[in-house]
Amino acid sequence: MLAAALAGSVLYLVAATAGSSTARGALEALGRQGDLALGLLRCQLGDFGGGGALPASVSLVIGQSPVLLSGQEAVLELRRSEERDDSPPAAGEAGVEPEPQEPTAPIPEEPAQPETPLVFADNGVAARTLVPSSPDGYLVSGDVYVNNRSDHDFDASIFDGTFAARLSQEDGPQVLIVHTHGSEAYTMPAGQEYVPSGECRTTDCALNVVRVGDEIAKTLEEAGLKVVHDATLHDYPEYSGAYGRSLETVEKYMEQYPTISLVLDVHRDAISDGNGGMYKVVSGVAGVNAAQMSFVIGTDGGGLEHPHWQENLKLAAAIQQNLADSYPTLMRPITVRNSRYNQHTTPGSLLVEMGAAGNSLDEALLSARLLGKAIAEVMGEA
Repeated sequence: MLAAALAGSVLYLVAATAGSSTARGALEALGRQGDLALGLLRCQLGDFGGGGALPASVSLVIGQSPVLLSGQEAVLELRRSEERDDSPPAAGEAGVEPEPQEPTAPIPEEPAQPETPLVFADNGVAARTLVPSSPDGYLVSGDVYVNNRSDHDFDASIFDGTFAARLSQEDGPQVLIVHTHGSEAYTMPAGQEYVPSGECRTTDCALNVVRVGDEIAKTLEEAGLKVVHDATLHDYPEYSGAYGRSLETVEKYMEQYPTISLVLDVHRDAISDGNGGMYKVVSGVAGVNAAQMSFVIGTDGGGLEHPHWQENLKLAAAIQQNLADSYPTLMRPITVRNSRYNQHTTPGSLLVEMGAAGNSLDEALLSARLLGKAIAEVMGEA
């Protein structure tokens, strides 16, 4: 009886696939013959157990058709697909409501490696974090504290979230970084000392605030901004007259590149306690100390023309708020003074103190990266 069934199956399969030259064509031919052919094959495949290989009787049937014999693997795959078709419908198929799925992140090709922790050598200087203990004596807007030491009287209504500085979309530099006091330097850890040109000063631009400017410029450029960084030491060999010399530099670049809309004069502060002892100002970031920063905004209180001082102040406040959102103690209060500090050249001119003489260069460089990122974000959203 079994032999007769097998013989009939052979004859039917050979006839149905006679015009086919490939295994795929043979299977398609069987499909055109309707459910009887596929049912017959399914019966032959299913009546005999084993999911990994074809049973002997099926192999005998296939062996009688050279085309099907060449496509034995395809027949086996048909068996597996039939088993999948018989399984219950999955979520998302007809008649079944899909279950809500949480979004999943793409699987990386390689396991993510943890970031290398920052490690800064100790320079031995006592550290302090300077933050206002109360709003008394300050003008406060959001997380921004302003210490008004100018002759101007203004209130928090000036901070309406706007500022005039806009990045030019024309081809050319958008940001100019200069250093009126470029030789200002830091307190280096043992073994990293520099040749001094004065107290906490050096003409080595790999170790003074020019190096900090490099880091700000690099961060801005990585964010897509176009930057010119001038490394001139306007305070060396003569300290007196540095602001006049740096103004000449700024005006030269402004004439050469009308696309410049932000001018950043990078300094470092000098802070000591009541006994004359030096200390550094820090904020904890990523397990290490970052140098606290502060903006100094000039006005026309000293009698020199300065129509943009309020716009400069509003820009400084916007950048400071951006930083305070993630690093609440990274910025010291903004100081507003009567001197204009060359900030009349654009409505986007800022003087920033990157830490103090007691900070290490590593601490200032970390802050430089954070400042550059904040500037790019604030200016990019304007």
